[in-house]
Amino acid sequence: MPSLNLNGVTINFPFPPYDCQKAYMGKVIECLQKKFNGVLESPTGTGKTLCLLCATLAWREHFKDTISARKIAEKLRGEEMFPHTSLASWGTAATDGDTPTHYTDTPKIIYASRTHSQLAQVINELKNTSYRPKVCVLGSREQLCINQEVLRQESNHVKVHMCRGKVSTRSCHYYNNVEEKSTDKDLANSILDVEDLVKFGNKQRVCPYYLSRSLKQQADVIFMPYNYLLDPKSRRAHNIELNGAVIIFDEAHNVEKTCEESTSFDLTPYDVASAIAAVDRLLLEQAKEASVSEDSNVESLNSGLKIEIANVAKIKQILLDLEAAIDSYDVPSDKGITKPGIFIYELLERASLTYDTKTELYEALEQITGYLAGQPGIFLNTSGLQKLADIIQLVFCGEPSKQDRPQQMQFNTANFKVHIHQDTSHHRKKQSTDPWASSSSKKQGNVLSYWCFSPGFSMQDLENQGVRCIILTSGTLSPLSSFTSEMRIKFPVCLENGHVIERDQIFVTVIDRGPDGVHLSSAFDRRFVPENMASLGNTVANLSRVVPHGLLVFFPSFPLMEKTLEFWRANGHADRIENVKPMFVESKGKGTFNEVIDGYYNKVNDPASKGGSFFAVCRGKASEGLDFADTFGRGVIITGLPFPPRMDPRVILKMQFLDEMSRKKAPGMRYLSGQEWYKQQAFRAVNQAIGRVIRHKEDYGAIFLCDQRFKSSDARAHLPSWVKPYVRLYDGFGNVVRDVSQFFRVAQKLRPVVLKTAAADSCATACSPNAEASSATCCSSSQSSHTQKAKVLDAHLPSLKRKRLNEHRDNGIAQICIDYEHEVQQSQRRPANLLDALERGDRLSGGDAAVGEASRLSTLALQYDKRLEDELRGGKRKIKLVQDQKLSVAEDVSEEGKASRAKQFLADMKKSLSKVSFDRIVQALQSYKSTDNLELLLMETAVLTEDANTHRLLRGFYQFVRPHHKKMFDEKCQELTGQGCGYKADHSLSKDEKKAVMLQSGKDSLTSLSASSQLDTQQLNRGGHHLSQQGLKRLQAGSAPKSEVNATFLADVKKALGAEKSAQLFQAVHSYKKSDNYEDLVTTVVSLFTERDENFNLLVRFGMFIRPHHKKQYKEMMDALIGQPVATDDVPAFSEEQQREAEEQQTLKSQSKISSFFSSSQRK
Repeated sequence: MPSLNLNGVTINFPFPPYDCQKAYMGKVIECLQKKFNGVLESPTGTGKTLCLLCATLAWREHFKDTISARKIAEKLRGEEMFPHTSLASWGTAATDGDTPTHYTDTPKIIYASRTHSQLAQVINELKNTSYRPKVCVLGSREQLCINQEVLRQESNHVKVHMCRGKVSTRSCHYYNNVEEKSTDKDLANSILDVEDLVKFGNKQRVCPYYLSRSLKQQADVIFMPYNYLLDPKSRRAHNIELNGAVIIFDEAHNVEKTCEESTSFDLTPYDVASAIAAVDRLLLEQAKEASVSEDSNVESLNSGLKIEIANVAKIKQILLDLEAAIDSYDVPSDKGITKPGIFIYELLERASLTYDTKTELYEALEQITGYLAGQPGIFLNTSGLQKLADIIQLVFCGEPSKQDRPQQMQFNTANFKVHIHQDTSHHRKKQSTDPWASSSSKKQGNVLSYWCFSPGFSMQDLENQGVRCIILTSGTLSPLSSFTSEMRIKFPVCLENGHVIERDQIFVTVIDRGPDGVHLSSAFDRRFVPENMASLGNTVANLSRVVPHGLLVFFPSFPLMEKTLEFWRANGHADRIENVKPMFVESKGKGTFNEVIDGYYNKVNDPASKGGSFFAVCRGKASEGLDFADTFGRGVIITGLPFPPRMDPRVILKMQFLDEMSRKKAPGMRYLSGQEWYKQQAFRAVNQAIGRVIRHKEDYGAIFLCDQRFKSSDARAHLPSWVKPYVRLYDGFGNVVRDVSQFFRVAQKLRPVVLKTAAADSCATACSPNAEASSATCCSSSQSSHTQKAKVLDAHLPSLKRKRLNEHRDNGIAQICIDYEHEVQQSQRRPANLLDALERGDRLSGGDAAVGEASRLSTLALQYDKRLEDELRGGKRKIKLVQDQKLSVAEDVSEEGKASRAKQFLADMKKSLSKVSFDRIVQALQSYKSTDNLELLLMETAVLTEDANTHRLLRGFYQFVRPHHKKMFDEKCQELTGQGCGYKADHSLSKDEKKAVMLQSGKDSLTSLSASSQLDTQQLNRGGHHLSQQGLKRLQAGSAPKSEVNATFLADVKKALGAEKSAQLFQAVHSYKKSDNYEDLVTTVVSLFTERDENFNLLVRFGMFIRPHHKKQYKEMMDALIGQPVATDDVPAFSEEQQREAEEQQTLKSQSKISSFFSSSQRK
């Protein structure tokens, strides 16, 4: 493994580093040695994570060497062990003059990123280095708990208290094993992420959550999401010691927002009402106990609560006073009331909450919360009480004397605003999911918001904990001056790194107009204009043809994406895109999101497909932490600027706050103006989304900025420094299509494309000759030849699956393999039907069928549940007609949803039936599967006929009954419930019988179609990638005279384009005749013929009018547009010699043809 020396520190690196990586690691070492804070920006794909890990761990080893050197020097008492080697070479450079004497003085490394999925990538990178520190990763109970009783709880709040209760009574056997297993040597020396910890916990029957907290004590590197660090409450809860530690924030472009949110709160009427309800419950219990107790004032010792009833009553009064104080403000429905931050003390004082009472009240709230959480039986919602305790800690921080309180209060609230506004949510959602919500929580009231508007408040608090240094790093931090000024702490070390890619690896263009000439804009007044949405749809549809493999499309927000997609579905744009690259749409739900992204990856990897298109939003999951390397992201379309919602009260107040700070002009402090901040937020989100397309040194891709506002120089100045030099501006859409086609043609020749194989096989990629220079996601992969399992935590991260197989020194080509281990494939495979799901349920804890990978999970299908249900019920299959007039039966879409439907069906039954009834029905289903005995199944499911509410469950079995029993089952349901299951005769056909029927009907329909004079395959296929020219060629049958063909084409053009656009085409042809300017002709022709998908065949046919010496160029363009070689009489493939001959011999003939074409058009 190569090594390099930077500032006296020897760093082992997996491959020879690039210059930008050396510069980056040098800055990291500088921060660590000099105890300087640093802000380091390095574009995505430059391997910053690998550099950060190697540099930090190398410095830490160097630091330990220093301690060893000092200890040896003390033992030798001034004598030299190695006379020719100075003591300084042992590592004194690492400590910058410090005199550590114990190994315990070695700083811990706290590595924080935004999410656990990002941390999973970091830990995977660490495994690819030569360093093996002791590590631990901190997570929540939701991610790490394996106690099934706790996991079954829906509310995270309930999980926490149930876990605490079990731990305090030692009734969780997983927790009881922690002390014994935490000393396991193999465990302590392993590098485990969240998924690995959970696997270890299940295997060894030990709690991963408490195990990780135990490992933290001895860990050299601690991984955690950065809200654990920035939120003082979380720091206390996880007992994170920061003194002397090195703090690293990766993906730090989100730190600003997290800092502000971690020190802000919204106290809703629901929170206050639930707190009052909890105290009421406690008072009722205490009153009952007091009535039978000799002492009527003090609660009996048996219950464990050491607090007087009178004090509980005082807390209730405080809550009532707080509710009254908040609701006393008459707030306009559309606006709120804003007060300076210090007003929070005045408001809380009306409820007797002051510095004098805060300690007593906080301790009482903690006691009550702990007592209620530990009660057996149904849990009481104590989230309101917990929130009030958190508010007391946040607002009343510090322990000032009475004289210093005004100054402390002013300091605490300098960066805050109080905002009181009406509660418009009514918390209907919480009531529906929270069985403990009281009726009082339904009343409408005011929300008390206390918002922080400066991330510096949290960063200063972090620095005050005595940390060694803080390093912030990301791919999108520019401009660094404004970023550092907001943090309110000094950053002596700064770096803006360049990229490692060459000019031929990136294509960037601003598309200000669609193919139809309409201006593109996501501005508030334009975003929902039909012409704008239609033009954007045409733009995406056409770009999906020329971008190979995976295409990413980012919208500014979820509402805009949803409304635009709805318009596209209604007007045919979605069909055009779907036919070329099946559409997958980012969802807000975590479970659904994982299924959709897996479906997208599988579609791109499918050798039979043209790739896929993934629609997502800026600032969403897909734009932040996902890896779209190589074929998964060959192009990214930005459909607009994602400005924060301008009328949001928090955005308005943030801008006002920054304007106020700017006007004050404090010495040595620089604040952004509100407008600068507003603009910066939009472009940071855009830059983060842009970063998805280039993921390593050998990657390549195109970036399309589809909003006319990107054309301004001010907007382009906000783009990343590695993008700005390559931005191209075009006058017409046709030129964009031409040049991007050429870009991908060249890129694929220079960097061979991924060789797709069957889904079960590995996918091999041939990289460019400089194999060692592939970056973090490529060449920083494992040194072993074994492929690594895909992570269940985030199976949608290809970088977790990618492994280096070997390096061929002679030709320098590295093979990259994307593979899943056999066991993962087995665990993720969908059950074929309900019976298989039930059988698997016996092997899975909790009885839930595993949700496997989605093979064809286009979210157009996901979002049309009703349509899918109809197809499942009737067993419909899609039939696709292709140009060569062969019938192909599409994959049965009913298989896609069966596993999830089976899971939902089981869940519904569990809710509706007793355990005994449920078990009997499950047993009957399994017997039915093996014996085919419908009578037994009907006998056991008779329990479902006893209650009208369960009739639907009985009918739900219809879809899983075998075909030859469907009619009998339908009749039985009609008899027992008064409603049938929608039986049709074809439901009794087996799959093979249905296939035979459809094939026969397909042949019949084809026969009748062939008898017709014309077959419009373009309309049948809606412009799909399977459109070939053979069908069109046959339609122009045989030996029709060329003048007749020209006349037919001319009529088709006029009919398709209309008079105005036909005139544009004829003028372009006339100019081409005179000037021989191929570029101008193609620009006009492409923009006219790609505007609507059904006109695409005219672009193919237009090839007959291209002069011989331009035929090759035109053919290459058509190959790129169609995605397969065009070989027709219209666009012949000429060699260079043939082109010269054709130019000499047929010039007059071609000119005559064009002249004839043009003159006839003028006559008509």
